[in-house]
Amino acid sequence: MLPRRHGIFGLTAGAALALALALGGCSDSNYQAAPKADRDPSAAKGGLFAPGGSGANLFTGDARKGGSEGNIAVNAFLWRASLDTIAFMPLASADPFGGVIITDWYAPPETPDERFKVNVYILGRMLRADGLKVSVFRQQRTAGNWNDVNVGPEVATEFENAVLSQARELRLRATAQDN
Repeated sequence: MLPRRHGIFGLTAGAALALALALGGCSDSNYQAAPKADRDPSAAKGGLFAPGGSGANLFTGDARKGGSEGNIAVNAFLWRASLDTIAFMPLASADPFGGVIITDWYAPPETPDERFKVNVYILGRMLRADGLKVSVFRQQRTAGNWNDVNVGPEVATEFENAVLSQARELRLRATAQDN
């Protein structure tokens, strides 16, 4: 018997189509950029975590000493794009200060005997390709037990590219609204 050929995430064709449709629906045509004070730390006023507040910026350093400014320590566009891209999967954990998003296991309805989990790590405040790392995990159920299955590195790269494209689109929309 020949092994089945699988596409993205090692999915069958039907499951890959459902996953592609779910990812394609992640763009929001009614997107509104956050107020300028939320995007531009120099526009923020007061508060414990804002520059000019108490003087200490708990999560991102002291702005007067060259530390980053803002309310989260990672790039906001990468953060939002990551959440948008994995919106079809249940979240297990999301830490905007550490830049870590962990999903719970997700089983596509077309293939209930396989499931996927994604970990997203946002590594900095810059919108750059090397500021994002994605790990994808896959399991198959055989004889009632879930067994780990290898996922090719191209799957994580495709996922990262989808997040980066969405982040660039969000940034362009935000820039266009400022003009």
